[in-house]
Amino acid sequence: MGRLFGTDGVRGVANEELTPELAYKLGRAGSYVLAQEFDHPRILVGKDTRISGDMLEAALIAGILSTGASVLKAGIVPTPAVAYLTRRYEASSGVVISASHNPMEDNGIKFFSANGYKLPDETEDRIEELVKKGVDDLARPVGDGIGRVYEVAEAETNYIDYLKSCYRAPRDLSGLCVVVDCANGAAYSVAPRLWEELGAKVISISNHPNGININDRCGSTYPEKLRRAVLEHKADFGVAYDGDADRVIVVDERGNVLDGDVIMVICGLHWQRTKKLVPPKVVATVMSNIGLDIALRREKVEVEYCQVGDRYVLEKMMETGARMGGEQSGHIILLDYATTGDGLLSGLKLAEVMRETGLPLSELALEMERLPQILVNVDLKDKEGILDNDNVKEVIARVEAQLGEWGKVLVRPSGTEPKIRIMAQGRDEFMLKEVVEEIRKAILLAQK
Repeated sequence: MGRLFGTDGVRGVANEELTPELAYKLGRAGSYVLAQEFDHPRILVGKDTRISGDMLEAALIAGILSTGASVLKAGIVPTPAVAYLTRRYEASSGVVISASHNPMEDNGIKFFSANGYKLPDETEDRIEELVKKGVDDLARPVGDGIGRVYEVAEAETNYIDYLKSCYRAPRDLSGLCVVVDCANGAAYSVAPRLWEELGAKVISISNHPNGININDRCGSTYPEKLRRAVLEHKADFGVAYDGDADRVIVVDERGNVLDGDVIMVICGLHWQRTKKLVPPKVVATVMSNIGLDIALRREKVEVEYCQVGDRYVLEKMMETGARMGGEQSGHIILLDYATTGDGLLSGLKLAEVMRETGLPLSELALEMERLPQILVNVDLKDKEGILDNDNVKEVIARVEAQLGEWGKVLVRPSGTEPKIRIMAQGRDEFMLKEVVEEIRKAILLAQK
């Protein structure tokens, strides 16, 4: 058995890599590590719409109950809702069953601490060690010591009410038309309700999950569907979430797709000008467009950089005191309101800026000038060790020098898929294409 926990919990092909047997063991081990110090341990469990969710939920819950902890069953809710509801219900910990933006065949199990934060590496290591060692020797109470399941009937409503309380503009969204792409995922019910209850006219798409259509040519990883709908309905803007709704990608009224970099620039600059960005810092990843750095620093907002992954964004935010940070993918953390990335919250705060400035989204987006950027994924059978290859390292070093001060190259393994991601940006798009192709060929050669 290799390493279980990746950059975002345990993920794999459901019933092949992430089996019900493994889910059961994770339930027992996770409950032991996270809940047994509580007098009456309770673990909140949520999931997305994948067909494998029921199977893994049943196994995970069985493992938790067998240790004597009870389960608060929230049903289908976004990942950030699990983080929020864990705190609201004062649960010992929270667990979400989801593979986020990954294909339907995958699934995942991710734990939250009692305060709603993702677990530090050391805690995940303790859970993983127990799973590999075997969980049979852990507590196994009998009689009335066995845990029980409690349905959380108001989970979705409580989460929506909290998000509405985060909206601070003097006017609601009446008069605005918004297209909401739910990715046939965890936001299929909660997202349309949220926007409607704030007064917007809502056109919902990809909001009929059937267990197998999650992220299927829809949502934040496929914004073309949202773009077409915004133009067709002459909407003021559109939002697209991923399968577990911790990310958001936006389309303005002209059909332009705006990623997480643009969202952070729009919100960051508005909050800086209204003295709400305290301290004046934003955390971005090395994948962010250089245009973000230029736009924010122009208004004396410091940009701190970290490696790709929301856990690293959060770590850098904690280290620097920044209250906003995120990724180009639309995974944005607003620590004044949430402990993890929340696509619904991020989209809502963007709409708040629109209301407070009175400007259309396309005009707000002009704050950031994007430099050409190319991202290519190289599919591999085995990504391990590729970046240690001498020829690959030599090629990367050579093209970095070639791009110079106004360009950058990032080559990294995906944290969740068997891919190597190549990103290059600079002023000359033709040169970027040559650079990326040279690195791609070196990687494929190293795989042979």
